Amino acid sequence: MNLIEELRWRGMIQDIMPGTEEQLLKEMTSGYIGFDPTADSLHIGSLVPILLLVYFQKAGHKPIALVGGATGMVGDPSGKSEERNLLSEEVLQKNVAGVKAQLEKFLDFNPSLPNAAEMANNYDWFKNISFIDFLRDAGKHITVNYMMAKDSVKKRIEGETGISYTEFAYQLMQGYDFYWLYQHKNCKLQMGGSDQWGNMTTGTELIRRKCGGEAFVFTNPLITKADGGKFGKTESGNVWLNPNRTTPYQFYQFWLNASDTDAEKWIRIFTFLSRDAIQMLIHEHKMDPSARVLQKTLAQEITVFVHGKEEYEKAVETTQKLFANQNAPAESLSVEDLEGMEGVVKSRFAREKIAAGIDIVSFLAETGILPSKGEARKMVQGGGISINRRKVDTIQSAIDTSFLLHNKYLLVQKGKKNYYLVEAV
Repeated sequence: MNLIEELRWRGMIQDIMPGTEEQLLKEMTSGYIGFDPTADSLHIGSLVPILLLVYFQKAGHKPIALVGGATGMVGDPSGKSEERNLLSEEVLQKNVAGVKAQLEKFLDFNPSLPNAAEMANNYDWFKNISFIDFLRDAGKHITVNYMMAKDSVKKRIEGETGISYTEFAYQLMQGYDFYWLYQHKNCKLQMGGSDQWGNMTTGTELIRRKCGGEAFVFTNPLITKADGGKFGKTESGNVWLNPNRTTPYQFYQFWLNASDTDAEKWIRIFTFLSRDAIQMLIHEHKMDPSARVLQKTLAQEITVFVHGKEEYEKAVETTQKLFANQNAPAESLSVEDLEGMEGVVKSRFAREKIAAGIDIVSFLAETGILPSKGEARKMVQGGGISINRRKVDTIQSAIDTSFLLHNKYLLVQKGKKNYYLVEAV
C-alpha cells in the first residue's frame, strides 16, 4: 500500500515535505502525531489524526501517539486569536490519562508486532530539563527571525492581543519533541493538521541543525463544513469521542445529518471503505438522494469504529423510534420503547410540580432543557419545542399530569434533533 497515494485520493494531505513519500516507500518508518490534552476526551476534530495513525500502521509503519503533558501547560498559538487559559498539573494529568485510554482503543499496541504502536508523553523528558539547559540545547539553534516568520506567530503579533513569550516558545518546544523522538525512537516523520505546519517544520530544522539528521512532515487539511459552520460543533457543543460526554446516539446523529456535499467528502476521510465501494455509494446516492445512503453508510462506519457495533445498533434503534413514524402519537410508544432509548437525555422532575401545573417556560428552565427562562421563552415562541410530539405554540401553556405518558414520562423535543425524556418522581 502506497500510503501517500492512498491518503491523497482520500483528501487527507495538504502540505508535504519533499522526500517524504520516498522515505515511506524505502523502509518501515516511525512517525508521530501530537494530541493536546485540553480535556479528558478527544472530540471528532481529533479523528483525522487518529485515522492517519491507523492508516500509517496499516501500511506497515510504526505510529507514535504523543500526548502533550508538557506543551499542554503552555498552549499552542496556532489558529488561536488570544491566549489560552493554562491548566493545573492535576487537571492536565487527568486529561492525559483520558486521552491515552482513548488512543489505545484505535491503535495496535501488541509488543510482538515490529510496528507496534507506542504512546509518549512529552512531560517525561521536559520535566528534567532546566530552563538554562533548554536555552542552551535548543534555543541557540533556532533564530528569532525564523520563529517570527511562521504564520501562527505573525498573525498573533500583528493582532490586537499580541503573543506572550510562553506561547511564542511553544513552537520551539514542539520542535524539541520531534528532535527528542528522532534521537530516542528513530522517529523520522511528524503528521498533523495544516495549522501545525510551522511548528512541525521547526522540528525538522532543529534535527538538521543539532545532529545533521533528515526528517519529514506532512499535514492534513482542516475539516470544514459546506455551510461554513464549524466542524464538530452542534447546538450542544463539541461532539466528543467519550460516550459519557456525547452519547453514541448523538454521535451517530451528527454524521447522519451531514449535508450531501459534506457526506461525499467525509466518507473518503472517515471510513476505511475502498475507492470502488465509495464511488459506487456516491453514484447510488446521486440516483436517489432522498434515501441518504451516503449519510447512513458514513454514520454506520464511523460509529462502529468509535463506539462498536452494539452501540451503533442501539443508536439506529433509537433513531427509528424517534423519527421513523413522526406522525404516530407519542402515546403509541411503550414504556420499554421510552426507557430503551439510548442517547436521549434523561432526567427527573418533581411530580408534585407537574400535578400542580407548571408553565412551560419554568418547566424547560427547571429541567435544564434550556439554560434560562429567557432562552426557554425564545425557543417556545420560535416554535422549537414539542411535548410528546405535539408542538407547543404559546408560552402560556402549562404542563400537568394529563401530559404524562404511562403516568410517568414526558418526551420533550428541542429543535429538530434534541430529545429529552423527563420522568416524574
